[in-house]
Amino acid sequence: METGELVAGSMSRAVAGLLFDPSSAVVQLDDRLSGVLREAAITAADLPLTWERARAGAVLAFAAELAVTRSHQGRGVRTDGFFSVRSMARSAAERLVESAVRAARDTTEDRQVRHLGYLVAEVVVSPDIDSALAVRGLQLAESCSWRQLALLSAVGRRERAPLPLAPLDDEPRSWRAWGARQDLADLQRAGLLDPSPAAPRSGSAALPRLRPADLRLTRRGVLVHRLLALDFVREDDVLSALADLDLAAS
Repeated sequence: METGELVAGSMSRAVAGLLFDPSSAVVQLDDRLSGVLREAAITAADLPLTWERARAGAVLAFAAELAVTRSHQGRGVRTDGFFSVRSMARSAAERLVESAVRAARDTTEDRQVRHLGYLVAEVVVSPDIDSALAVRGLQLAESCSWRQLALLSAVGRRERAPLPLAPLDDEPRSWRAWGARQDLADLQRAGLLDPSPAAPRSGSAALPRLRPADLRLTRRGVLVHRLLALDFVREDDVLSALADLDLAAS
């Protein structure tokens, strides 16, 4: 957990105290959740690579952070058997945490680790999210780059922070804008954003260019946005992703 400070900052040490010395902690975490996170931290301590340990510790710290926040908001840890060991050797909660730690270890984008931890916290307070749906959400999250998650965050907050009306070039000149436009198109093709990419027909008139303001989250996009708590993506990251689309040149 303390190695997680490389990614999560000083909060990682605070969570270490919460998990391993709860009697001295200022805030409290549900015993079932803290037990699962503590066991995952003990296992991750044996990882040989420093940055893998750091990301593993950080994802557990971020999970604890949001779980505490959700508890203060009146959303306690679910009581539907998610933490119970039934037909398998481990509970659904243990398997979810293991999957999130693995995803965090594998990513090279440290900013993504925060939201992988948030996914754990969101699932453990959401009885409407079953194990299979949680796995689907995690798989979709892993398929997205950090810039794509920031773009999803931008669309998700469009009601309070309107998106630009300027149309996007389908083939922008700069490589940065071209790459960002490809990221956006991939989100559309993956069914995370509407409208789907328009395919021109032979001999038909040119299609109107897409405007960011026209984008909407699909239900699949809403799932990713919710589970990863993308409302918490920092404003500067959202603005940077939008700037990469090079709207001024459109």
